[in-house]
Amino acid sequence: MGALKLEYIPQYTYEEYKVWEGKWELIYGVPYAMSPAPMLKHQKISNKIARYLDEMLEDCKHCFATLSVDWKIDDNTTVQPDNMVLCHEPFNQSYIKKAPKVIFEVLSKSTMQKDLNLKYDIYEKEGVEYYVIVDPNDEFAKVYNLKDGRYIKVDEAHNDIVKFYIQDCDESFELDFSLIWE
Repeated sequence: MGALKLEYIPQYTYEEYKVWEGKWELIYGVPYAMSPAPMLKHQKISNKIARYLDEMLEDCKHCFATLSVDWKIDDNTTVQPDNMVLCHEPFNQSYIKKAPKVIFEVLSKSTMQKDLNLKYDIYEKEGVEYYVIVDPNDEFAKVYNLKDGRYIKVDEAHNDIVKFYIQDCDESFELDFSLIWE
């Protein structure tokens, strides 16, 4: 038996995606289940990231932090990053349309390969300024910054303070990664 041909894989659209039960992501027309639900450690870290981002951006008139929400990139791709920093009008009712400035993905065993590869490529292509891959088991985060259309690793943080500069907004904030681990 040969390799599965691309034309044999069913393709779906946002219209179909939005009525599915459970948590899903749609990437290039292919559905990805977001189950099982993230483990408790994953949830705690994501909540701490959201809390500290929210506190740091409290005085900014343009930027704010959010937990997982649909980002509809096009009719065939909708993703749900764990944490985001948005510096624009956020919602078109049930999803965002414009690229977040910063995305944090907290790795889970079931989604690790997608986060490290597929989403990395998507976020880079879509112009997300910072992509932070958080490893809850080894308690470190790889911080990538978009330079000339490519991600450059700027830090591998454990107990480090990392400064994020938001370009179009002229804002910056610092995240002390020692605060997000248990």
